[in-house]
Amino acid sequence: MKNLIIRTLTGVVYVLLLVGCTVYSPVSAFFFFAVVAAATLWEFGTLMNTHLEARMPRPINAMTGVVLVAAVWLSAIASPQTAQMFALYGLLMLYILVSGLYRHSQNPLQDWALCFASQLYIALPFALLPLLSIVYDAGSGALAYNWIYPLALFIFLWVNDTFAYLCGCTLQKYIPAKLFPRISPKKSWVGSIGGGLFTLLAAVIIWWWQPETMPLWRWLGFALTVVVFGTWGDLVESLIKRQLGIKDSGHILPGHGGMLDRFDSALLTIPASVIYFILT
Repeated sequence: MKNLIIRTLTGVVYVLLLVGCTVYSPVSAFFFFAVVAAATLWEFGTLMNTHLEARMPRPINAMTGVVLVAAVWLSAIASPQTAQMFALYGLLMLYILVSGLYRHSQNPLQDWALCFASQLYIALPFALLPLLSIVYDAGSGALAYNWIYPLALFIFLWVNDTFAYLCGCTLQKYIPAKLFPRISPKKSWVGSIGGGLFTLLAAVIIWWWQPETMPLWRWLGFALTVVVFGTWGDLVESLIKRQLGIKDSGHILPGHGGMLDRFDSALLTIPASVIYFILT
């Protein structure tokens, strides 16, 4: 019961912070996701340094990720500081390379590869979020912040995760087919399909609430993109943890594990959603 209370309180605080910061303003959204990116990069570095005996420069790698997030957010609002921020990002990436000459690591190639992989896997998705939220307003001819799209992305992820679990627990004994037993033995096809159907229903509800945003078919496609890539994102993180021989990526979120555990699905879903909106 104590663990359930802790898990519930942590989840409530997490949801309130994410929703509140996303809805309030683009500035609060930027700071929230910049902090999340930094914490997730730090956690990734800790895991690699502990379990792979790497020597990732965690502070500079986390700072580099935050700079990338800032650069893309500034670019999305056509800020004149965009070029300087991208230049700083490039400088920090060069520093990571050059610092390998002086850190006496046993495997500098591994350290570099892990740093660059973490920038692609963690920093880039959070940096791409403004491409979902900052849109061109044809009426005013100016850029406008629309929080409904990034918020809908996380709502779809939450609905998919929740109902995949509930449908899996309820129906798996009747339809026991496993989704990906080599990586995640508990995931079932019936759970994934159930989560996907409820996510599509959530898309219909959001369209009914905000019909002026985009057509229903586009909302359904958005939801389906989140379902597919959110599931893959979860499996990718499960593969990482299985490779490292751990259950949770960290303990920063009581009852929920680490930052990677909390945002694993979003790390693939955000880039995939940006691509979906560009292509449609």
